[in-house]
Formats: sequence, structure tokens, C-alpha cells
Amino acid sequence: MKKDISVVVPIYFEKENISPLYARLIDVISKDMNLAYEIIFVNDGSEDSSVKKIHELIEQDKNIKLIDFSRNFGHQVAVTAGLEHVQGEVAVIIDADLQDPPALIEKMYNKYKSGYDVVYAKRKSRAGESFLKRKTAKLFYRILGSISEVDIPLDTGDYRLISRRVVEQLNNMPEKNRFIRGLVTWVGFKQTYIEYDRDERNAGETGYSLSKMIKFSLDGITSFSTFPLKIATIFGLLISGVSFIYILRIIYLKYFTEKTIIGWSSIMVSNLFLGGIILLTLGILGEYIGRIYKELKKRPQYIIKEKYGFDEDNDND
Repeated sequence: MKKDISVVVPIYFEKENISPLYARLIDVISKDMNLAYEIIFVNDGSEDSSVKKIHELIEQDKNIKLIDFSRNFGHQVAVTAGLEHVQGEVAVIIDADLQDPPALIEKMYNKYKSGYDVVYAKRKSRAGESFLKRKTAKLFYRILGSISEVDIPLDTGDYRLISRRVVEQLNNMPEKNRFIRGLVTWVGFKQTYIEYDRDERNAGETGYSLSKMIKFSLDGITSFSTFPLKIATIFGLLISGVSFIYILRIIYLKYFTEKTIIGWSSIMVSNLFLGGIILLTLGILGEYIGRIYKELKKRPQYIIKEKYGFDEDNDND
């Protein structure tokens, strides 16, 4: 059965946030907007009582659905799984921590009705986050924006509304290292934004550890920019040029002066410098080759342990 709107919610240890999120979503989508809806929770390997909480919601609301992964596959993969199962005219991606206010959905939907295929939420401020996280996030978005091959909006997360045709285009993309906000921008169509102040996390701890944030950043950069490869090439050219000049100097000193080059300091410095550049270049190449390797293996992006609330006739598995 088709819906007016589908809401995709990735879940990772969010037991304290599920019920208040559901209540606020219902207030907006059902009571205020009076839309036919579905809410798809994607449990990304949570081992707390998140699944139990969602089952309780399913018992009282037939529009609630659950995709339960066999293990943790990552936030972007969870969003991907949800989008592959939506039946709505539009889909909304929102995290469960209530940092992104569900009340914004009505404004997004109104923008969609006025002719936009993508309406993303742009952060004016980020409450409850450390100084370091705010600054590193700001730096990441600006670096990505300056080197990306597509114009990825600054200060935006995955909280957005996308039309059915954008959903279908995303579902046709087979790549494994997914950066959803970049893919949505790459698809094109008419896009706009709504500004908002991001709230503090309602409860619990963020699932994004430092290592996950680094991986997420690398996925974003390597998926939408070949600039790091160009940096490696530029380094190679510069070092080759400097080395050639230095060789000419050595030849000149050797055959046209009586000066003798002695000592090992200059040799060690040059060797260490060149070694560092070589390792940096190999690391950059390794990041891209590693992603090619993952794509060639053609493993599924995720494995579903169980699904609840889906009609068999509409099963997209």
C-alpha cells in the first residue's frame, strides 16, 4: 500500500530515544499534516532493548516497520536499507537522537509540494557538541566542499526529505562505500534547504566514535573527489624538480669547486623527507585501491536477520 510519506530511522543503541521520537513524529505527520505514513526503523546491530521498544510500537501501530541487521554495518548502510524498502511518495531521513527536530518535516513537505525534489536541513548552530567536534565538522565540510566534484551543501547532515524519483535513483546506485548526502547532491533535480538550530542529544551516547568519524570523512572525500590523487602527483613533481636541482648543485660542487660535501645529516634529512612523501602517496593510493577492492568483491551491503511489519507482497528483499 502506497504512503504519502516514509520516515527512515537508523537505530544504534537508541532505546531511550525511540518512544519520544515516535511521539513527536506522529504529532507532526499524522496529527498536524494528516498524511498516510510509515516509519521504518533500521536496527544497525544494537544489543540493547532498542528492538524490544520498536516491537512494542509495532503492536500498537501497523505503520511501524523494522529491519533488523545481523550485525552492525554502519549508519550510511542502515539509511540505504531503509530507502530500499520505502513505499512513500517522499522519504525523510532522520536520526533517532532528536537533535534534528521532527517539526521541521512539515516545512520540508511544503517545499516539496512547491516543486522541490530534495529539501535538506542546514544547521545554523549545533547545541551540546564539544568545541573540537564543531570545529572539526566545520573544517571537514569546507574541505570537502572545496575539493568535491559536486557542490555538496555546507553544514548539512542526512536529515532531509527526498522525492520518490530521487529515492529510486539512489537505490540504483550499487556502490558500497556510501556517502548519502553526497549521492543525493550528485543525483541533481531541484534542491533547496531550510535552516534550523540543532538541539542537544535527547539521551544516550553518540554511535559515531573517532574511528567511525574518520572513516566517514574518508568515504566522503574519496567518493566525490580525486583531489588527493592530484596532491600525490603534485608532490611527486615538486620533489622530482627539487631533487634534479640538487643533483645539478652536487655536480657543480664536485667538478667546478674545491668544496667537498661531507657528513650524513643532509643525506638523512633528504631520505626521511622523500620516504615520508612516498609513504603518504602510497597511503592515498591505498585508500582508493581499497575501495575498488571492496566494490569488486560484490558482497551485499547488509544482511537482514529479520523484518517486521512489511507486507509479503511488498517485500523488497
